[in-house]
Amino acid sequence: MRCAGFAIGMTAEFSENLKKLLDDTAVFATLATIGRDGQPHLTVIWLERDGDQLVYSTTVDRQQYKNIVRDSRVTVMIVPPGDPYVYAEVRGTVTITPDAARELPDRLSHKYTGKPYAEFNPASANDGERVIVRVTPTAVRGRL
Repeated sequence: MRCAGFAIGMTAEFSENLKKLLDDTAVFATLATIGRDGQPHLTVIWLERDGDQLVYSTTVDRQQYKNIVRDSRVTVMIVPPGDPYVYAEVRGTVTITPDAARELPDRLSHKYTGKPYAEFNPASANDGERVIVRVTPTAVRGRL
């Protein structure tokens, strides 16, 4: 169901403007997960769009990973660079898959920095097990 700029239901779709922003811009996003004590935990992430899902990379030793394993509900806030009055809030649930080949962080690093991930972040050689996180939206709100 779509109404007044909101999409609510079992799955939600991205607006054309949001798709264009995600596809054409290295826009930083803020991921909110739910901590063990119920408090929100916020993390800035690199991401990309795959159809109507958001995709990002993390490691299994990070707090956000521990939070999403326990509770798969997340919110992602996307604000275009230079336009803080336009935003998209994507609420959804996540699925996690292994990323043994580490292709996603490399692809995202090229998008965001123009460099391979190992070159941008030499310490990544010591990263723990890496996973791909897919956010399937249940609601998309905002002005994008």
